[in-house]
Amino acid sequence: MLTNLLFNKRNLEKALDASWLRNEVISQNIANVDTPGYKRKTVRFEEYLDSEMKTGKFDKGLSRFQDSGIQISEEPSSTAYRSDGNNVDIENEMAQLAANSLRYNTLIQKMNGDFQRLSSVIKGGR
Repeated sequence: MLTNLLFNKRNLEKALDASWLRNEVISQNIANVDTPGYKRKTVRFEEYLDSEMKTGKFDKGLSRFQDSGIQISEEPSSTAYRSDGNNVDIENEMAQLAANSLRYNTLIQKMNGDFQRLSSVIKGGR
């Protein structure tokens, strides 16, 4: 059980890292909303996780998920909808920021709950 808890803890930490980085990237997108030629950036994490889970590697502990890097990718220039080449939609970015904040807070609550259970086990259920 402890091994399973540690495995899940590492995955949770990776998800928290991705969420934190996503917050920074979204903030950069918002800050550059009026910068001509700026291309919106996104964090790719869940796609990799989904792929690992579909192959069954994740559930069997064979995943390289622990070692994977969280990727930042730039939206292609073909997605620019403004004449200055900038493809940042401020309303979309604000919605993404709100959704990411909820995701991050949920992950923090999950981690806190895991630590409380682990602490209870260490203290012998007291």
